[in-house]
Amino acid sequence: MRVHANDGIAASAKQALTEEGFTVTTESIAQDQLTNYLNKEKVDVLLVRSATKVRKDVIDACPGLKLIGRGGVGLDNIDVAHAKSKGIPVINTPASSSISVAELVMAHLFTLMRSLHKANRRMPNEGRSAFKELKKEYEKGFELRGKTLGVIGFGRIGQWTARYALGCGMRVIYVDNHATAEAIELEISGASVRVPVKMVEMKELLEQADAISLHVPAQKDGKPVLGVDELALVKPGAVIVNTARGGSIDEDALLAALRSGRIRGAALDVFINEPEPRVDLLQQPDLSLTPHIGAATAEAQGRVGDELVEQIVNWRSSVQVNG
Repeated sequence: MRVHANDGIAASAKQALTEEGFTVTTESIAQDQLTNYLNKEKVDVLLVRSATKVRKDVIDACPGLKLIGRGGVGLDNIDVAHAKSKGIPVINTPASSSISVAELVMAHLFTLMRSLHKANRRMPNEGRSAFKELKKEYEKGFELRGKTLGVIGFGRIGQWTARYALGCGMRVIYVDNHATAEAIELEISGASVRVPVKMVEMKELLEQADAISLHVPAQKDGKPVLGVDELALVKPGAVIVNTARGGSIDEDALLAALRSGRIRGAALDVFINEPEPRVDLLQQPDLSLTPHIGAATAEAQGRVGDELVEQIVNWRSSVQVNG
């Protein structure tokens, strides 16, 4: 069978699939040339990450596709329902990137509380000529310890974010339609400790949280989780981190809240118009920005590869048994 990983795959995963008898290719094919490539090369399994879109047109144009896989959690870039209607299973790797995304959230939280994003932008040009002035401007930072983190979406990534936050001495509250955790288990020097967390209503979270982190799937109605009304309830001076989906926050409302001073700062790893974020977001000094790198660590990609290999091998076995 032929496997094509259009957005790349860990070398260890490629080797493992090769050893299992698969032919694996990893060159990146442009979106407008993808269907021709898949048909010409008779690809059975298409693997993608975030960049490649597998919409209805690709699925319909490639009758030879037998399995579609996403190296990551969300499936927004794949028309899952249409694929399944065509008898094509869709797999993903929900457990692989949780730690990496949670660590990026914490990096952004530290950055926002100490204005590192602003200082890093200005030091190269002003570090020699205005060192004292910059020091004075950024000397009033805040500690995370003792602050309240509000987690919107308490699945795997939300819970890992809570672990790191609790380890920093933060209090954690959360909103989730399904999870009902009363405590999070932390491992400290080989010992396991259960630390309480509290589920609250959205209004309470917005009003109490000093920092907010979003970990939600795309909403079925297409509405942002944090829109104008929600941002109006956010505790003055709070910071917000979004590593979930670009549409999880109303970008216009976020910019207005930042410019009015109601929100101290925000961090975005995802954007509505990826891969071309709007210019006014990129130029807003109160935003800490990263180019959708939540899962972009060597460890996470290794786990992604391992999880994909296991699922692909199991799928082939089931096909052979049922075929």
